[in-house]
Amino acid sequence: MTPEQVAAASKPVALDLGDVFSRCPTTLRRARLLGISGWAFYISGRAGALGDVRAETAAAALGFIAPDAVADGWDAAARVVRPAEVAAASLAECCRWGAQRLGALPGVERLAGLVERAVAAADSSGMPLFAAWRAMPLPDVSPGARSAAGLRLLREHFTGAYLLAVRAAGMTPLEAVLAGPEGEAGAVACGWPPPYPPVGPLVRRRLWAEAVTDRLAAPAFAALGPADGIELVELLHQTRADLIHR
Repeated sequence: MTPEQVAAASKPVALDLGDVFSRCPTTLRRARLLGISGWAFYISGRAGALGDVRAETAAAALGFIAPDAVADGWDAAARVVRPAEVAAASLAECCRWGAQRLGALPGVERLAGLVERAVAAADSSGMPLFAAWRAMPLPDVSPGARSAAGLRLLREHFTGAYLLAVRAAGMTPLEAVLAGPEGEAGAVACGWPPPYPPVGPLVRRRLWAEAVTDRLAAPAFAALGPADGIELVELLHQTRADLIHR
């Protein structure tokens, strides 16, 4: 497999596994303990790695979430707790979930090592959230925790690459969401209010942006080489299958 093929095969699994922890009931309970809503925890938990920035800056970095929806979550959290503290709590929950759910899976040590090598080799240019998260120290260095944190970083890398590709394709983030598999439901979930532009003319541009995303992410996987790249893809898919059947 070429690095672009490894990126394309890894992307859907990394996007999925890199966010599973955020839907865990224990993670949501952490939000309540901080005195904020689940939405505020999600927004500030992701963008909080940037520090005490304005809501507009957080929205620009997140990209695909409507600015008003970002501001609602960001400002609500900021009234109670500093963004960096929410980000640290989010990372702790990610590592906790990984230690509990991934720690006992076969190949987790190898998965952690391969993901970390790809993350370390990734180019963070134009990807402030990915760069900010990569700089955060892990509170837990067990294999499961490292795997979960690494998958979260891969998710931010792919998302950042896709945002760059979408803008290069001449699309807005909203148009990219509408042209995606979830369509208007995805737009609603990301806080974009109707009315929405027609989707038909956007599909070809979105497919081009998906291909560019793979090219932008490819250098991270080139560092693994063909054999380890194939092994990473296999481990990612096996991990997702093991989680489904546990």
